[in-house]
Amino acid sequence: MTSVLDLAPVVPVVVIDDAADAVPLARALVSGGLPAIEVTLRTPAALDSIRAIAAEVPEAVVGAGTVISPDGVAQAVAAGSRFLVSPGWSDRLLGAMTESGVPFLPGVSTTSEVVELLERGITDMKFFPAEAAGGTAYLKSLGGPLPQARFCPTGGISLASAPSYLALPNVACVGGTWMLPADAVAARDWDRVELLARGAAALRG
Repeated sequence: MTSVLDLAPVVPVVVIDDAADAVPLARALVSGGLPAIEVTLRTPAALDSIRAIAAEVPEAVVGAGTVISPDGVAQAVAAGSRFLVSPGWSDRLLGAMTESGVPFLPGVSTTSEVVELLERGITDMKFFPAEAAGGTAYLKSLGGPLPQARFCPTGGISLASAPSYLALPNVACVGGTWMLPADAVAARDWDRVELLARGAAALRG
């Protein structure tokens, strides 16, 4: 895998409270056409969930999100993460992600952050929080002076707003949660999750 940005038009951003839900949830997303799954390290069940998906859903490309420390990098990779996503970055975090050997998306929200990453040879980035940080207008304005930067905007993006992001040449995919409504996950309605995933996967034919 060269870049998580090229796997699908939408990367589901998943918060899992019960590791028992990880495998059926991942299977539903993959069946719906979304193979890249970002499991956020926000819950005690996250690492066990990544382990389960990596072991039992080989067709999924499972990664870790909300990676904010070198320890988090090490734990995520040891659990089987095939990519890493951070909401922002520091020198220490960037160093750890680079040394992990796993593809990663460091988070940015300012032009200076983008320029500094480009100076380091990093062109694939997460734009976060997308809507709060300026949305499509901001990303479009970055495309002129910094065309080599490619983004996965995440944060506040919906099924309705995703197409406007995906229409931008510097946006390769978007991150979102709308295919995982809380009531469907709570009810373990994986058929509904798969249906919503299909809609997301069809956003870019």
